[in-house]
Amino acid sequence: MKAIGTRRWWTVGALTMSSLVIGVDVTVLNLALPTLATDLHATTAQLQWFADAYLLVLGALMLPAGMLGDRFGRRWLLLTGLGVFAVGSVACAYASSPGMLIAARAVLGLGAAVILPLSLSIIPVLFAEHERQRAIAVVASAAIAAYPIGPILGGWLLTHYWWGSVFLINIPLIAVAIVAVATLMPESRGTERRRLDPLGILLSAGGLAVLTYGIVEAGERGWSNPVTASYLAIGTVALAGFLAWQRRVLRVGVRQPLVELGLFRSPEFTWGMLLATLVGFAMIGLLFAVPQYLRSVLDHDAMATGIRLLPLVGGMIVGLGLGDRLSGAVGSKITSATGFALIAAGFAIASRTDASSGDGFLAGWLTVVGAGFGVALPSTMNAAIGRLTGERGGVGAALIAATRQIGGTFGVAVLGSLLNAAYRDHLPLAGLPAAVAGPVRDSVASGVATAATLGSPDLRTTVEAAFLHGMDVLLATAAGIAAAGAVLALVFLPSSAGSGPGREEADGALIHHPSGRHHDM
Repeated sequence: MKAIGTRRWWTVGALTMSSLVIGVDVTVLNLALPTLATDLHATTAQLQWFADAYLLVLGALMLPAGMLGDRFGRRWLLLTGLGVFAVGSVACAYASSPGMLIAARAVLGLGAAVILPLSLSIIPVLFAEHERQRAIAVVASAAIAAYPIGPILGGWLLTHYWWGSVFLINIPLIAVAIVAVATLMPESRGTERRRLDPLGILLSAGGLAVLTYGIVEAGERGWSNPVTASYLAIGTVALAGFLAWQRRVLRVGVRQPLVELGLFRSPEFTWGMLLATLVGFAMIGLLFAVPQYLRSVLDHDAMATGIRLLPLVGGMIVGLGLGDRLSGAVGSKITSATGFALIAAGFAIASRTDASSGDGFLAGWLTVVGAGFGVALPSTMNAAIGRLTGERGGVGAALIAATRQIGGTFGVAVLGSLLNAAYRDHLPLAGLPAAVAGPVRDSVASGVATAATLGSPDLRTTVEAAFLHGMDVLLATAAGIAAAGAVLALVFLPSSAGSGPGREEADGALIHHPSGRHHDM
């Protein structure tokens, strides 16, 4: 491994660039939706599918991508994923119909399904325990940094160029990532060569896709809707069948299982993965509500919204350094609980937002939440990733990424439904004509637009007050979720969480250098 030397940290930079590509793409799509509706004559259902096509392919294919990386080489497959993402980005930019854009978004989902798990899987191969959390922190920072960067770049491009330019943001980022991965990242793969498990791949992909779609539909139709319930039930049954099949595959031993079920015997892996998902679940409330608050209530454009989210990144940078020092001193258990406590405190402060709250108040609590995120996410992920070996690192990382993806989708549906319900319950709509009450109930953006059309400042004030109430309820709930995360970390995360096989013990992993040399670890 000495031959790799300082290249390991340059490799982390390449992985960070890969993750940033995905994060920026997610944020710029939301910015472009109003323009897409006009220029492509897209219906509301088609606008929804611009996001859903990406989510379904991403959720379905992460586990197979992780397995293929272990089998055929993580560096090679990551380069392939980046290339697919580039092709999908160009296709999105030049799509001339809603159907073409939906197909292009599915291609982007395929690329992202490869990039996300393989960006994580190389970390336990390259880094020993004392450096691993720092590497995870750097890669994880890209996910949150994309939220202000995307609106700032995307808002500027939408102001000066055509809508397709927001998808071409990805191309220079991908170009840098491809060069960095090709020249800096060593090849690694497992040594296991049993037959593949096509039924397991089919059950996992189908189950995750259907479950993801059911969760998305729940956010649109409600949890009691028969269509929603059907998708959730089918997805759950398919995944239960997948787990039963994986147990049989492990007993027979002829085929290579898609998921290493033995990982769940490790409390570090299980609770680290669940707590990392809980971090994302709590954070999704912020990312769902605050942009709506800034744009619809405070009338900021996309670029100004991105700028006002920058304190989140500043806090995260502080938190990353604090978490690294804390983890070395007291371990992942206390570090994770501290991060969750900071998130809970920030959200508790945020839940007192009212009409008089200014930018200073927003920047203050965003900084606290960002710091908590920077402390909690790397330490919880390190607890889980520390249990992965070089042999099955891709599959394990894919399982972590897939769980977090499902958790994030679930968070949007649950917390979004909570905000919308609280918003609608706080609207005094009695006496309003149905043609006015309907759009006002739909969303704060629709309500503000209706008030502007009618020239009614009183209606706008009512809409804003109702949304602030809904946002405060959501943020108070997120504070409770984060507080629960702190308790769960203290109770269930082992004190030794984060210790694992390390580079020196990565069972049989083979490292191949770009030069063609290779070393057994």
